[in-house]
Amino acid sequence: MARPVTLFSGQWADLPIETMCQKTREFGYDGIELGCWGDHMEIDKADQAYCDQRLELLKKYDLQLFTISAHLVGQAVCDIPDQRHKAVLPSYIWGDGDPEGIRQRAAKEMIKTGEVAKMLGVENVAGFTGSSIWHLNYSFPPVPKDMIDAGFKDFARRWGPIFDEYKKLGLRFCLEVHPTEIAFDLASTRRALEAVDYHPAFGFNYDPSHMGYQGVDYVKFIYEFADRIFHVHMKDVHWSDVPVDIGVFGGHTEFGDNRRYWNFRSIGRGRIDFENIIRALNDIGYNGPLSVEWEDSGMDREHGAEESCEFVKAVDFKPSDLAFDDAFSGDK
Repeated sequence: MARPVTLFSGQWADLPIETMCQKTREFGYDGIELGCWGDHMEIDKADQAYCDQRLELLKKYDLQLFTISAHLVGQAVCDIPDQRHKAVLPSYIWGDGDPEGIRQRAAKEMIKTGEVAKMLGVENVAGFTGSSIWHLNYSFPPVPKDMIDAGFKDFARRWGPIFDEYKKLGLRFCLEVHPTEIAFDLASTRRALEAVDYHPAFGFNYDPSHMGYQGVDYVKFIYEFADRIFHVHMKDVHWSDVPVDIGVFGGHTEFGDNRRYWNFRSIGRGRIDFENIIRALNDIGYNGPLSVEWEDSGMDREHGAEESCEFVKAVDFKPSDLAFDDAFSGDK
C-alpha cells in the first residue's frame, strides 16, 4: 500500500487540539504530526497520563501518529536568541532573556521532548537546530574559515549530548534542512554530519521546498543522504523564471508578496517535482509518512489542506516488485 499521508499541525496551533484532529480527519488524512506548541503537545505538561490522553484522542478520530515536532525550541539551542525568539518560545524557556540561559534551557527541553516521544511510542522528533553562524552566510566582510569551523563545533557541542540521549531512548532527531539552520543545502548538510561524527540519532526531515528556490538539487539530496532520511515533509514553493523586484533574500518583505522571487504554495501549485521525489523515495526504501506542511499565504488553509491531501495521495505510489519486461520471458 502507499505511504500514510499526515498533516503537520504546526501551522494550525491557533486551533484546540480536538478541533485540529477533527479537521484533519475531515480533510482525509491518515494521521497527524503534532507540533509542540499551542495545546497540541505541551512538553511541560506531558507525563504518561497526558500522552495516553493524546493517543486516545487520536484514536477517536482514527489518526496515526509517527512524529512530533519541536522546531521553535530547537531553534533556540544554537541561535543567539533575541526578541524574535521571545515571541515563539515558551515563557519558561525564555526566562530572564539571558541568551546562554535560553540555549541551555532549550537543550534540556529537547531532551524532555525525546522522553515524551518515547511515552507516545514514536521514534522521531523533527525540528530545527538553530545556528550561531547563519548571519555569516553572505561572506562580507570576508569570513575567516575558523569562524565557520567554530559554528559547526558549537553545533556539535550543544546537540551532541541531546543526540546521545536520543540514542539511549531509541529515537532519532530529524533536522529540517532549512535556511537559518546549521544545514541548509547539501554542502552544509555534509558538514553537519561530519561535525557530530555521523551520530546515529541524527538525521533529516526531508523538505524539498527549502532547497528548490535556492537552486539546490533536492532529488540528489534523497540519494546522498538515503540512510538519514527519517521523515518527509511535503511542501511546495514557486520561484520566478524572470527578473523580479525582490530577490532570493526576500527584500525584508512578508511571505505572500507577489513581487518576491519565491513564495510557498499549496502542494501541486508550485515548482517542486514531486513525481521524481516519490521515485527517489521508492529507490531508497523510505516507507514512512508523507507529512503535509501546508503554507500558502494566498489561499484559504482549509481548502489548501484538503487539496494537498488529495494531491499527495494521487502522486504517491508503491514501487514495482518486478520489471515490466519480465512478461517477455519464456519461463512463465
